[in-house]
Amino acid sequence: QVRLVESGGGLVQAGGSLRLSCAASGIIFADTPMAWYRQAPGKQREWVAHITRGSNTNYADSVKGRFTISRDNAKNTVYLQMNSLKPEDTAVYYCKAIGPTNYWGQGTQVTVSS
Repeated sequence: QVRLVESGGGLVQAGGSLRLSCAASGIIFADTPMAWYRQAPGKQREWVAHITRGSNTNYADSVKGRFTISRDNAKNTVYLQMNSLKPEDTAVYYCKAIGPTNYWGQGTQVTVSS
């Protein structure tokens, strides 16, 4: 059974930082590309960042230079370090395991106050 569990969300002031974690089980994590998405109230879910098996990364323009995705294959965990947070970053953040079948976590709420 595949399970993705996000953690690390919370309330932070604009300009602050948070680090999200996504712990995976039930997959061969080292062989699995991973991604972070987010969904703000009333908006569609949007892609935020992607990391390949080899730890190559890509970012949405809206977060480039502020967010960093990384992975620790020994811990089966993918991270999203978020710096210089803005109120428009407020959303539920989801991790995604990418493969023939995609898997999603349950999400973690990030709220950035102005």
